[in-house]
Amino acid sequence: MEIQDIRNEIDAIDRELVNLFARRMDICSEIASLKKEKHLPVYDPERERRKLKEIADMSPSELRDYSLLLYSLIFELSRSYQNRLIGEAGEIAEKIQRAVENTDKLFPESATVACQGVEGSNSQAACDRLFRHANIMYFSDFESVFSAIEKGLCRYGVVPVENSTAGSVNSVYDLMTHHNFSIVRSIRMKVEHNLLTKPGVSLSDIREVYSHEQAISQCSDFLRTLKNVKVIPCENTAVAAKMVAESERNDIAALASRSCMKYYGLKCIESSVQNTRNNYTRFICISKDTEIYPGADRTSLMLTLPHEPGSLYRVLAKLNALNINLNKLESRPLPGREFEFMFYFDIETPVYSKRLPELLSELPDACEEFHYLGSYSEVPS
Repeated sequence: MEIQDIRNEIDAIDRELVNLFARRMDICSEIASLKKEKHLPVYDPERERRKLKEIADMSPSELRDYSLLLYSLIFELSRSYQNRLIGEAGEIAEKIQRAVENTDKLFPESATVACQGVEGSNSQAACDRLFRHANIMYFSDFESVFSAIEKGLCRYGVVPVENSTAGSVNSVYDLMTHHNFSIVRSIRMKVEHNLLTKPGVSLSDIREVYSHEQAISQCSDFLRTLKNVKVIPCENTAVAAKMVAESERNDIAALASRSCMKYYGLKCIESSVQNTRNNYTRFICISKDTEIYPGADRTSLMLTLPHEPGSLYRVLAKLNALNINLNKLESRPLPGREFEFMFYFDIETPVYSKRLPELLSELPDACEEFHYLGSYSEVPS
């Protein structure tokens, strides 16, 4: 046979498969009607397990894994279709709708905002970009920023979540599992690190360099060129600059921004020492209450999945079935639970889209824990 003859045969089979798939989904719509009438859940794990065993038994041994993968996707599409037909919004979707209706139409120009560090920090620079007039309260660590939001001490908080060079800020992601908050906006800012010293100090004088661990990672190439210099992490780049300015020593330096140089009266002896010129840090603005402002086109979720094969795939299949783009996927180990992880998803879909409530109504069935972290827009860099 010629290859075209074989392809013609495949085309004929595909026509049969499409017709059979359409018939199967028609029957699923009848099942959805009955489930709605009898108040039954869409997801029936016992039924799916039994069906998958039947599929495995019917399949040729060399095609068994492929058959199970195919039918797992078919079941996912079936559940998605049934949820769409039943059309029950669910608690989270209703919460989002209330927030959309009750949130002011304009993001506030002024507010009391919690930031980690001191004056001159990158968090402060992000805050100044987000708010025209911000009353900034500084805290020594990220956990205190989250606590200030929960306790109502500040309406908003600004924290970094990832950098284009050094990756995610793991300490912030770990804190997300312990605090109640909502993301209301994000901003992606270009960050430059400079080697700052007291006036009169030269590069050869330096014996210690201080900065935040993320900045140290972002400047690793430059730091390796410094001989007999100890690199010491501290809680913030601006804290490092302040410490250098207030120290009596003349052999220490800080990796920090030019605003820190001006604010603390330091000198820049090496500029833009980060590994790459396109060095960006993403910050999120958090609040205690769910606030969703016009134009929100990103949503963040936090999920704990069953520790079993295919659990992450089932979530990704839902996104694929609804044609929702995944911007970020981060995993963090759960303390006290061996080889189990919390997953963080940033997805891209307008908050007004019908796809979002469909997804949110389906996800809890696939998760052990499910947290909606907010819908928001990102301020251009």
